[in-house]
Amino acid sequence: MSARTLFVSALALAAVCGLSAPAVAQDAATIATAEQLRDQVLSDNVALDYVTQLTTRFGPRPAGSPSEQAAAAWSAEYLKGLGFKNVRIQSFPLVGWERGEESASILGDHPQRLVVAALGHSIPTPAGGIEAEVVRFATLEALIAAPAGSLTGKIAYVDAGQLVANQDGSGYGPLTRIRGAGPNEAAKKGALAFIMRSVGSDEHRMPHTGTTRYVDGKVPLPGFALSAPDADQLSRLLAMGEPVRLRLSSTARTYETTSQNVIADVPGRARPDEIVLLGSHLDSWDLGTGAIDDGAGGAITIAAAKAILDKGGAERTVRVVLFGAEEVAQPTNTGNGGGAYLRSLSPAELAGHVFTGESDFGADRIYSLGLPVGAQTSEFARIAGRVLFPIGVLPAGQPELNGGADIGPIVQAGVPVFGLNQDGIRYFDLHHTADDTLDKIDPVQMTQNVAAWTALVWLAADSDVDFRAMKPVTPPAP
Repeated sequence: MSARTLFVSALALAAVCGLSAPAVAQDAATIATAEQLRDQVLSDNVALDYVTQLTTRFGPRPAGSPSEQAAAAWSAEYLKGLGFKNVRIQSFPLVGWERGEESASILGDHPQRLVVAALGHSIPTPAGGIEAEVVRFATLEALIAAPAGSLTGKIAYVDAGQLVANQDGSGYGPLTRIRGAGPNEAAKKGALAFIMRSVGSDEHRMPHTGTTRYVDGKVPLPGFALSAPDADQLSRLLAMGEPVRLRLSSTARTYETTSQNVIADVPGRARPDEIVLLGSHLDSWDLGTGAIDDGAGGAITIAAAKAILDKGGAERTVRVVLFGAEEVAQPTNTGNGGGAYLRSLSPAELAGHVFTGESDFGADRIYSLGLPVGAQTSEFARIAGRVLFPIGVLPAGQPELNGGADIGPIVQAGVPVFGLNQDGIRYFDLHHTADDTLDKIDPVQMTQNVAAWTALVWLAADSDVDFRAMKPVTPPAP
């Protein structure tokens, strides 16, 4: 048994015997260092420096674009300058997408311009645009239930209502189904185009873009998101009972390109082949500058790993990956940067990944920690809770199961995942819009993020806790 095991049988035996749980010297030192690092990084500026430079130098970073590629090359040099080791760029092929020009307007005696954004990877309209009558559906299910051919020559419009702002962002997933599946369902009914209310919680006249889905290698229809006020306007007009005709235009295009992951290590002192992986994504949508989605996530994970680097490293390797192409769908099931990363690993390398987490929910404060099934009630959870409590982080009510889009592939391959859950109340006011800019980051809240990440990752990396071996505790029979 390693002397550096934080949470194993000596503690359990002490609890069973009714004794206080003494930690061996190394354990006490590891915990004390976590607390020291937690407090130290609250005055650190690495995260703010990185996200400021990234968003200012490169602006928006669409997947596969020259801007994303240049940002990746610069980020690699930035990480080298901080002292990270084994910094490399892992390229992979991608179908890129360029927005071009887009417009929408209500036709008739009182024409009105609407504010729209083409959905990512949407195909263009024919030259000259599309003019057709609109048919409104209150849900995706209502569109799916429409008779075949009932939308021939028309525009399908799904207005499922406004996204409700929740701390955990739980309302987002159900509405993104509309964005992904809507164009194909509309095409099945004969529609010429598809529009939807933006998936956002704001009332600003700024549409939220986001990718739609390929079906059999293609996106079947031009698709657009309406800003919330314009969706309200269109729905009110339709409720008045008169037919409404729209004109939609888009010059979007796809092209062959490459994206890339930027990978950097803080090598482990004792067990460098065991890896704690920290993920975020480097690409962004093209409307804003990708500050909260997800420049902030890269900034937070880099700053946390840099604090551990400055401490001389932990027993395990801490790896930062800035994943490419998180935001976009692809014609084939090749996945995003997370898929490319997984495919690059040998079975032994995959087995060496002992823990992973992703920062991709803005820059506001961490409020809870979710751990893998079996770890929620472990000694690791108890100590992590004690270390994180002073900065307002509480145990999550449910275990973390999935991570995010970037680390999802390796989590599905068996790597245990943690979730440092961020306050998402205002996240969907901003994300995927022109309002996703640097000024929306609260530096105080972002440094609290860095403190939580640093402390937790140190506890995991400076130990030999086997998260894969942890199993749910079976309560004793009554």
